[in-house]
Amino acid sequence: MVLKLHGFFMSTCTRRVAMVLHEKNVPFEFVPVDITKGEQKKPEYLEKHPFGVVPYLDDDGFILYESRAICQYIAIKYANQGTPLIPTDPKEYALYLQAASTELTHFNDLAERAVIEKVFKPMRGAATDMAVYEGLLKSLDSKLDVYDKILSKQKYLAGNEVTLADLYHIPFGVMLGMGGSDIMTSKPNVKRWFEAICARPAWQAVKDGVKSTA
Repeated sequence: MVLKLHGFFMSTCTRRVAMVLHEKNVPFEFVPVDITKGEQKKPEYLEKHPFGVVPYLDDDGFILYESRAICQYIAIKYANQGTPLIPTDPKEYALYLQAASTELTHFNDLAERAVIEKVFKPMRGAATDMAVYEGLLKSLDSKLDVYDKILSKQKYLAGNEVTLADLYHIPFGVMLGMGGSDIMTSKPNVKRWFEAICARPAWQAVKDGVKSTA
């Protein structure tokens, strides 16, 4: 049975999952959920995703939500096809987990809140609190100073091979640029790394919206 990805075509987390499906050459059916109409809060949707956000994956009745969990599942289930995104060597796997934790702890929280403040709030008719936004960027900038040091010694966050940990950064990293920030390209090693991962065909396939491939 073809995997079914339920989500909003331009949501950051939906595109994160779709990108990994492309990296692993896994055909999938995209099932649109219109979050602008609140479809993610309807009872039938909440039965699948109790938190009422997107996306979730349906693999022949096996339901999984949370984008990073879905990405891990895809990378493990289809380990023998497409791009290897999770190392198997114990030490390399530990470094991958370290990098994935770094993304969640030191990047995503700040980047997501900055994007909400500068991009999503104006979309909803609310004003950006520039003091909050600039504070978030300042904190993120200090985190990316550390990224720049790490990336001065290796090609990717977990070593010299791309992993899920790198790809997880793309959706919100790109949206920071949409909000007018050059933070992802202002440091030489971060710039080299971020431009390289964004140039991958898998991201190029979903950057303008998710579509079925099955």
